[in-house]
Amino acid sequence: MRLPPAFRSGRRGARVPLILILAVVCGCSRDDGSGSALSGPTTLTYWSAQNPQEQELARYLVSAWNSEHPETQVKVQPLPAGQSSEEVLLAAIVAGTTPDICSNIWPGVMSDFIRADGVVRLSDFPDYDSLMQSRVPLDMMDRFRAVDGHYYQIPWKTNPIMMLYNVKLFREAGIEQPPRTYSEFLSAASRLTRDLDGDGQLDQWAGYRKPLPIWHERRFDYYASYIGASGGKTLFEDGEIRIDTAASNAVFSFYRKLYANHYYPLTTFESSPLLSGKIAVEHTGPWQLGWLENNAPADFEYDFAPLPVPDDHEGPAHTFGDFKNIAIFSNSQHPAAAWEFAKYLVTKEADLKLLELTMQIPVRDSLLTDSTYARFFADNPKVRPFAEQAARTRGEDGVGSLQEILDAIAQQFEAASVFGVYSPAEGTRRAIERIKMIYEWNS
Repeated sequence: MRLPPAFRSGRRGARVPLILILAVVCGCSRDDGSGSALSGPTTLTYWSAQNPQEQELARYLVSAWNSEHPETQVKVQPLPAGQSSEEVLLAAIVAGTTPDICSNIWPGVMSDFIRADGVVRLSDFPDYDSLMQSRVPLDMMDRFRAVDGHYYQIPWKTNPIMMLYNVKLFREAGIEQPPRTYSEFLSAASRLTRDLDGDGQLDQWAGYRKPLPIWHERRFDYYASYIGASGGKTLFEDGEIRIDTAASNAVFSFYRKLYANHYYPLTTFESSPLLSGKIAVEHTGPWQLGWLENNAPADFEYDFAPLPVPDDHEGPAHTFGDFKNIAIFSNSQHPAAAWEFAKYLVTKEADLKLLELTMQIPVRDSLLTDSTYARFFADNPKVRPFAEQAARTRGEDGVGSLQEILDAIAQQFEAASVFGVYSPAEGTRRAIERIKMIYEWNS
């Protein structure tokens, strides 16, 4: 008996698990999600992110769905706690305890999910292409194509990384406009970094990034800046390593100057250094807006601007977009019903609720021209820069062992930029050498 395409997952020609074959033969196969009077409604399990805003969004959407679809009821719960959501999901795939659907999928781990035969190939659904064409920019969509040429995820939201800056500190330093280039930023940083009490110790800095070699932190400084410096390139192209060495050298060099001149401190902070006035600049995404609304003093003035780019850069700046996508897991007994619910999560109305409750940016081509969202952006003008930047974001490449690859970059960032153990060019060379070793080992 041959399973329909939408019921298969993973690589082309991957073996169907024996337990699934037995279930089909015994008449306990996955159904079409319609339910029946005898069996009752179909029930789906949906995992959302753990943060309160997305839990509120998930509860709202699930409640609305359940009231309109008595034949398919959804149970929502946050992702179980763990060191990372990726590790939790991989462990659930191995144990066969995944939900039907999850909306907190980091694209960087998708290739591992596919190799584990853990996710449904969504492009097998006949309306997948039309859904994506109505919502996702074509050049962005191509970046989510798996190495086998198929799609296993719905691009859902992107969080462009931008520069959040303290307007008051900029004004006091005589800086009228946010710096656009590396030279402009370094000049501004020299005025923003100060000894305020005259004790010979700096107590205000231009900005701050965690200097420890933590792989996920490097997505918000080195990687976001590399995407900007390279004009929108990522680390791989068509499954091959394609690092722009000139762009990488420029990024390592820029951050080395920030640390060498003490514009960025080698320290940690117990509370928000931005709100306490200890730093003037922070790298962040739109999720910070909700936090600022709840925590910033009433007189705190802030704004957003693109991350600085090399002095010879032309055109608009690109940046890293911290994407989170939607996937259906292979152990779902109701993949067709899960697909219908997945489509509901990316309707115009659901995207509007995503904006309203989380201030995060839906992956939607017409976001700034569709009248559905006009009132929201009029009422929330500080979200608009992120929506404008969204079309110029790049995610991580869908290659295996991406965490180890980013870890290799983090090691060189610490050595070349933070401590200056060797030159920026040597940092790039060592990073490429290590990345090639990791990639070839796992290919």
